[in-house]
Amino acid sequence: MSELKRTPLRDFHAAHGARLVDFAGWEMPVQYRSILEEHKAVRRAAGLFDVSHMGEVDVRGPGAAGFLNHLVTNDVSRLFPGRVLYTPMCQPDGGVVDDLLVYMRGADDFFLCINAGNIDKDLAWIHAQAAAFDVKVTDRSADYALLAVQGPSAAAIVQSLTGAKLDLVKYYHFTEATVAGVHCIASRTGYTGEDGFELYHAAGDAVALATALLEAGRPRGLELAGLGARDSLRLEAGYPLYGHELAADISPLTASLGWTVKLDKGVDFVGRAALVVEQESGGARKVVFFRTGDRRIVRAETPVLDSTGAIVGRVLSGTLSPILNEAIGSALVATPAAAGALAVDIRGARIALQPVRPPFVPLRKT
Repeated sequence: MSELKRTPLRDFHAAHGARLVDFAGWEMPVQYRSILEEHKAVRRAAGLFDVSHMGEVDVRGPGAAGFLNHLVTNDVSRLFPGRVLYTPMCQPDGGVVDDLLVYMRGADDFFLCINAGNIDKDLAWIHAQAAAFDVKVTDRSADYALLAVQGPSAAAIVQSLTGAKLDLVKYYHFTEATVAGVHCIASRTGYTGEDGFELYHAAGDAVALATALLEAGRPRGLELAGLGARDSLRLEAGYPLYGHELAADISPLTASLGWTVKLDKGVDFVGRAALVVEQESGGARKVVFFRTGDRRIVRAETPVLDSTGAIVGRVLSGTLSPILNEAIGSALVATPAAAGALAVDIRGARIALQPVRPPFVPLRKT
């Protein structure tokens, strides 16, 4: 077995009582005190997450904007310096290579954040697609650490450590700021559905920044939070996770992310032809979200049944919502069945899946 990769905060996590697990080849904290309490802390006040395992990529050059608009499904031409764009990038058949964030620093200067488990695959794909463009692609993943402060008190916590006027930074915008003496790209983004900032910074500054944020945040209710809470929070918000709601065989349209697919943006992007066909046909499958009214968690890959008991799909993600105190999840089902009664069988008990349009709980993102 290959040795697990570590973020610059691995020893910080251990010193604070984290339970460390293998996540996509990284040794990461799944929880500290309790997933339930960490989740509630983020909804109530704030949580501090280490997401330094994510990948960062510079895309620079005269052809950068045109290349990225060819690479991804969303419309990069709508960006301006200081703006962030969420978008999938697709294969020619419309399946998703990954979903990512695109940051525009300047006309020829962009920055990507990609998923930790996909870094090598994504880089190979991006380099291959870039061959025809006047652009330089540079992997910066080892240079950066990334901390996320999320929750209704998150902005105030970060603001207490910087002179930058964070109230001027809108949702899905970013600025450069010195936070607790550490130079950061301060991005008003996140994966919890709450307000907050993601702070990109030099890997060597991670411990100092995390320590300062924890000290400043504790009087305001901030708690360290791990991957367990991150997953339950993102599912309550209805956000996709690559390998679950998005995958090589699940397109953005199938995943109900049609708002990220700009078929009319004026350029022929990778996967466009297949996505046009899917949009016109309506698609054979559909991702749906559900609640159950029951506390028994519906695990991924559980078969989804229609009213006759026939299998019409499978569960993609499932967890217990700490806020609703019931099981919630997502499933990939045949489109004709999506409008009808759906259920799962858990150890002989038939549990109805009640369709929900996310988010599952009220959110306070700006």
